Amino acid sequence: MSHVVKIQSQVKSREAVEAACHRLELPAPHEGKHRLFTTSASGLAVQLPGWHYPVVFDTATAEARFDNYGGAWGKQEELNRFMQAYGVEVAKLEARKKGYTVKEQPLDNGSIKVTVQIGGAA
Repeated sequence: MSHVVKIQSQVKSREAVEAACHRLELPAPHEGKHRLFTTSASGLAVQLPGWHYPVVFDTATAEARFDNYGGAWGKQEELNRFMQAYGVEVAKLEARKKGYTVKEQPLDNGSIKVTVQIGGAA
């Protein structure tokens, strides 16, 4: 039986953040206090391509903080791309923890199809 799922991601998994960064060939995320123009945020920072300041994820609250100045200091598409990669990595990690087989397939529209096989051959 097949199911289509839409996921609204909340960034709670450090392991999945690290995997998403690796997947997108971004610098490794780092924990600490980070500058966001006139303010700062504490958490796990991810430096996206072309962004002046990092996106900072508080994995305890799932809150993301960033300042891209309405797109002038970083394109929203880069954050969307990261969140897509994060969602795929979370799905893969959670499925594998339960012993399931996972396959992924990039689609022509830019989406990624993740198939989780619970038993038998995938």
